[in-house]
Amino acid sequence: MLNSENYNPDVLTCLANLSNDEVFTPPKLVNEILDMLPQELFSNSKTTFLDPVSKSGVFLREIAKRLIDGLENEMPDLQNRLEHIFTKQLFGIAITELTSLLSRRSVYCSKKANSKYSVCEDFDTEQGNIIFDRIEHTWKNGKCIYCGANQEVYERSVDLETHAYQFIHTSTPEEIFKMKFDVIIGNPPYQLSDGGHGASAGAIYPNFVEQAKKLKPRYLSMIIPSRWFAGSGRGLPAFRENMLKDNRLRIIHDYLNASDCFPGVEIKGGINYFLWDRDNPGDCEVNTHVGNNIISKANRPLLEKGTDTFIRYNEAIPILRKIQSYNEDSFAELVSPNDPFGYDVRAENSMKRIKPKYKLSKFEGSISFYYNGWKRDGLGYIDKNTVRKNQEWISEPKVFIPKAVGSGNVQTDVLKPFIPEKESCCSETYIVIGPFQNYDLAENAISYMKTKFFHFFVSLRKNTQESRRNVYEFVPTQDFNEDWDDQKLFSKYKLSREEIAFIDSMVWPSEE
Repeated sequence: MLNSENYNPDVLTCLANLSNDEVFTPPKLVNEILDMLPQELFSNSKTTFLDPVSKSGVFLREIAKRLIDGLENEMPDLQNRLEHIFTKQLFGIAITELTSLLSRRSVYCSKKANSKYSVCEDFDTEQGNIIFDRIEHTWKNGKCIYCGANQEVYERSVDLETHAYQFIHTSTPEEIFKMKFDVIIGNPPYQLSDGGHGASAGAIYPNFVEQAKKLKPRYLSMIIPSRWFAGSGRGLPAFRENMLKDNRLRIIHDYLNASDCFPGVEIKGGINYFLWDRDNPGDCEVNTHVGNNIISKANRPLLEKGTDTFIRYNEAIPILRKIQSYNEDSFAELVSPNDPFGYDVRAENSMKRIKPKYKLSKFEGSISFYYNGWKRDGLGYIDKNTVRKNQEWISEPKVFIPKAVGSGNVQTDVLKPFIPEKESCCSETYIVIGPFQNYDLAENAISYMKTKFFHFFVSLRKNTQESRRNVYEFVPTQDFNEDWDDQKLFSKYKLSREEIAFIDSMVWPSEE
């Protein structure tokens, strides 16, 4: 039984997160990441480590513990060992002034590296090797040239944080410490708001990964959102291509639910950490986590032939290959681009949307208008002449489906297509499937879209709320002169019992 009188909890397990995008890393998780590294690194007095995004100092603290044990034979005197480790091997760049103080307190046992309370006596500066310099964004045409931050949002007075992170706001990161590093490791901030919200915020974590690679460490490990696997946010397609074509990415630990990794934190699409090994290219070991368990492990190429995205589930790959062998058209060809009728209009020089002028009752020249909230407030009606795109679709049989669904969890994200009234259009909240020659075809398309089979192949591309055209690319199209159910689809594609069982285990029944 725990002796409460002698219990001394680790304060770094108790910290509240800065936000969902700037998350403190639990010590347990840090040690799981450190376990991926060759352990002889911690017995080498020349190994150098950099955390370029230090928040609590937990990475450097846990590395220090391993070095203290690993170098004992080479440096028997504990104080000499501490001085060497802290001055020659461990380096950090804090993301704010506050986290610099917290990081030094965690690593040096003092917020000032050169104070009498510091466990290291050789520093002559307050910062030691955990630095923080206030950096300003470099603006051009209203955006930062380094991170893309919106000048209107992030140009701030000197008493506020700029969120101009030092590691990525330079074209010469090697000049920060003027040295090379064997290991770069950390948990970077995930995104910056651009003045919009949600998915409109720009991903910033790719900047940290790519900047770290420029320093050519032997090993690189970072914790980042899994949105990069298939997400279409700004900057992600290029980052994904670079990552998937880099055969030095040797291990991925993928958490489908981010709260399994960061308790109490929701990060849509999950979270992952990886190991990049500069000198040992090869296939990647992909580990899938659910709860406290690894439910799947496989060594495989990151990029499957004929795809441009990462297939998250190891068991899904042979099923996808089997379906692709039929060489059928993609269902995505039936899916409209975003904003099918042209109502996503923004105020000049702003991300703020201009609300369409619709009414809740019919009037002369109006057509039905489906908008976000119509089920609650009532169907809208809008002047037919306000439709800016695809006017020919107004009178044709078609299917509407929300552009954003759920959180990226295949087991809970239920697609809810519906057939709108005749003479209808929609806001950017929906996308269009079709149009079709008649309503029977549209109804049969919906029967297909409600199957587990359909949801499963959507899930291979969808790991966030976004349900745009690209998430339907792996879904094969069908003959919609007939209706569809899972049994007909499983029989058509000759899926095995094991393959059917996997689909059943991944996808919950659709809601009617």
